[in-house]
Amino acid sequence: MPPCFVWRSVSEKNDGANRDATKRSARERLQAERERQKTRDKRRRTLIVAAAVVGVLGLATVVGVIAANAGKGDKSDSAGPVVAPSGATGKDALAIRTGKPEAKSTLTVWEDFRCPACKSFEDNYRDTIHELEAKGLLKVDYHLVTLIDGNMGGSGSLKGANAAACAQDAGKFTEYHDILFQNQPEEVDDAYGKNAKLLELAGKVEGLDTPEFRTCVEEGTHNSWVAKSHEAFGAGNFRGTPTVLLDGKDIFADQANPLTPQKLKEQVEAGAKGSGGAGAKGSEKDTGKGGAQGEAKASPSASRTPSRSASGGSGSRSDSSSGSGTSNGTGSGAGNGSAGG
Repeated sequence: MPPCFVWRSVSEKNDGANRDATKRSARERLQAERERQKTRDKRRRTLIVAAAVVGVLGLATVVGVIAANAGKGDKSDSAGPVVAPSGATGKDALAIRTGKPEAKSTLTVWEDFRCPACKSFEDNYRDTIHELEAKGLLKVDYHLVTLIDGNMGGSGSLKGANAAACAQDAGKFTEYHDILFQNQPEEVDDAYGKNAKLLELAGKVEGLDTPEFRTCVEEGTHNSWVAKSHEAFGAGNFRGTPTVLLDGKDIFADQANPLTPQKLKEQVEAGAKGSGGAGAKGSEKDTGKGGAQGEAKASPSASRTPSRSASGGSGSRSDSSSGSGTSNGTGSGAGNGSAGG
């Protein structure tokens, strides 16, 4: 029947139209979802970048505050008037002298109480130096510096030097100076940055641990003087600590023929006799009453930037295996040494 044919044809057309509409709707929904996803991705990237920028700025601010506070702390340790210890001598009264003033030969020593190479020098040369001082043949000018504090951080070099200057006020510098080196902590251990440790060691020197000495140590009476001494060390362009000069000449300058304890004794004795130190290159064998047999060669080591020490600690390196080394720290100049002491 025709009507039936006609209605079947219209129905098929409607079905096709509905399918097309459904496809278009699906495509449109998919496109819309893609656009929404793009928008979300863009917003997320923007937030991530913004957070990163804020984080970097925040970190920079924190670092700046820490650096500023650190700087303020350093200044407070060495701020205040320059108070030289009793009997200080030399230019700007920056040297502590031991021995008899009439002694013909002068040993100039730049040291840091945290410097391992300085300890090595002291352990090897101490007895010889004291023997020559007792005979009136040698006087020693000690200059105290804070090289290791700068390389490793901390305040042990500064506070140790201040305590030694306080001991000078009490007439006990030599004894306390020797005690500090004999009890020197590991380079990475800032034990001398604690007043309690310095006062404890003062108890090993008879008559030193007095109220006056304690006040001097705890108040940092000579901190500014120590800081000025360190500035003089930098201005001198010395290579490091210990820098040791005999009558102005670096005793470690000639690495092939360093001035060992025995040769130091011979040269000082010869100088006292007016021979100009002809015995400096003397004996073939070196028994040295300073402690080490043979030649105690100075060996260069770390600069202002910390490096690993021979003993395994980080910081300026010192090579004390063959006697005394020095502590590099202020550029070229006299005195081979270990920066970190």
